[in-house]
Amino acid sequence: MNTLPVRNPRTGEVDHAMPVFDADAVAGVARALRAAQPAWAARPVAERLAVLAAFADALAAENPALVAAITADTGRRSESVIEVQGVIGIVRRWLDDTPALLAAPPQRRSRTPHILVEQHARPYGLAGIIGPWNFPLILSLIDAVPALAAGCAVLIKPSEATPRFVPALERAIARVPGLADVMQLVTGPGSTGEALIRHSDVLCFTGSVKTGRRVAALAAECFIPAHLELGGKDAAVVCADADLPTAARSLAWGSMGSAGQSCMSIERCYVERTVHDRFVELLAAEVGALKHCWPDIAQGQIGPIIATVQEPIVRRHLEDALARGAKAVTGGRVLELGGGAWCEPTVLVNASHDMAVMTEETFAAILPVMPFDSDDEAVALANSTEYGLSGCVFSQDLDRARRIASRMLCGAVSINDAALTAMVYDAAKQSFKRSGLGGSRMGTASLQRFYRQQVFLINDGTPSPWWFPSRG
Repeated sequence: MNTLPVRNPRTGEVDHAMPVFDADAVAGVARALRAAQPAWAARPVAERLAVLAAFADALAAENPALVAAITADTGRRSESVIEVQGVIGIVRRWLDDTPALLAAPPQRRSRTPHILVEQHARPYGLAGIIGPWNFPLILSLIDAVPALAAGCAVLIKPSEATPRFVPALERAIARVPGLADVMQLVTGPGSTGEALIRHSDVLCFTGSVKTGRRVAALAAECFIPAHLELGGKDAAVVCADADLPTAARSLAWGSMGSAGQSCMSIERCYVERTVHDRFVELLAAEVGALKHCWPDIAQGQIGPIIATVQEPIVRRHLEDALARGAKAVTGGRVLELGGGAWCEPTVLVNASHDMAVMTEETFAAILPVMPFDSDDEAVALANSTEYGLSGCVFSQDLDRARRIASRMLCGAVSINDAALTAMVYDAAKQSFKRSGLGGSRMGTASLQRFYRQQVFLINDGTPSPWWFPSRG
């Protein structure tokens, strides 16, 4: 099997080789999964959940190896520890939620009196999942686990930028008898993902809007449903009556956590003009205290730019903003440390919407700040983007915060906190605008993406009024 080189984001060195599954290899894996899926779907829900419970235990057993691999993939440690624990928590949440969700509803009588109705959930055969590079484990399994619970087989393609975790995940799968029959991973470039789509019955994709458009087009060609979570340009609105120190601390985490490399990172901040300068002082103090986790990965809070494709985007956004009059009150540069690229934790003022950093997804530890004069203006600024993933509002007047939040065109709004959807998975939300398509991947509603509704309409023995008249 051919391989592709993989770069270490901390050192810039190529230190890993990723196997490449070509179209024929993907087709072979898909055939095997399809062959095993009917028996998996036919098992009682309790039996499928017992397998998933064993999988949670297997992930816990592989915890050190998974953390080490994701740390190497992403160049950060503390987030990797949280990611593995988060995945185990996701599996265990579905153990609690699934029985009631998949319980057969009681037979009922239709509004057409002589017809009885039986509803049945029929899983898709093969769920294809294409994961991103920023949270490679959790954003693969957040879709895979409910798909398995619903009765699907699952085929996962992780990002070619962060594939080191695959062997550890495969060992966890192998620890559970029978799980590998219905859950496999394939690695490779975009062509591997294309082959996966062509052999799937339902698709989940996480990535950029640009790639998501191509994925959606291919899914449409293959006539399969596609659930896409794409980019974001999440906005924060800070009102004058907000608890400013709390807002500053929250937004420092919400924008700089994971070095800003989360689709749910806060990438724009609008502050009521009367408190703008004071808030910027507080925010700059919080952000300015953050350090790179270099040379000691156990120290500091900000990791490297993970993917090489992202570095020129970050540099362009900074250069464009500074050239157009923005000022960095802290940070403002991309540094080279040990061969990797590291964005300084950055707060920009004098920002405006003619700057790329205010309109395009940056995906870095950069937060531009603009003033606003009215709630209407704040809403208009927050909505002036093609994205609609999430956002946040800070105000001690909860009615005011709710009014602003209700007008923001995005799927989730954190109130008096930031980026909560990165940590809270049990509330349903959908992507607005070009941030995605399809059903919610959060909350109990996400299970519905993996099955179709089938109904049995049963005549109770009464002649139907629309039949042709009897000839007898």
